[in-house]
Amino acid sequence: MSAPLTPESAARVAKGDALPTFEVRLTRGDLVRYAGASGDLNPIHWSDRVATVAGLPGVIAHGMLSMALAGRVLTAWTGDPAAVRSYGTRFTRPVVVPDDDEGATVELGGTVAEVREEDGVRTAVVDLKAVFDGRTVLGRARAEVVLPQ
Repeated sequence: MSAPLTPESAARVAKGDALPTFEVRLTRGDLVRYAGASGDLNPIHWSDRVATVAGLPGVIAHGMLSMALAGRVLTAWTGDPAAVRSYGTRFTRPVVVPDDDEGATVELGGTVAEVREEDGVRTAVVDLKAVFDGRTVLGRARAEVVLPQ
């Protein structure tokens, strides 16, 4: 990942700019830790048997975990989690996490869709992406962030 925006670099942010990309590897251990932290103990996130009975291809990552990982693109870019004004998405495909040491790799990134200025405050609307196994797992993933001044 690159360094967060500075007031000088934020002044140059424009529509079409790509945010830094990175990959995250998720393992079953990560899912267990997230389940404990979030309180979402649904067995589709840890039991192959239950996931299969539910019609899933295997144990899947929590949707909110996938959303949070994509949100890291924003916080790494701005350097300030409080800069995120809004963030919404739709969950379009699951991230299937195998029971092995490799886990599942999710590719994360984003693109500036619009830059606005109101009352001296510059904001950027960012379209985020999260890709697993060559396919998008978040749809309409969009956030608004305040740019450093």
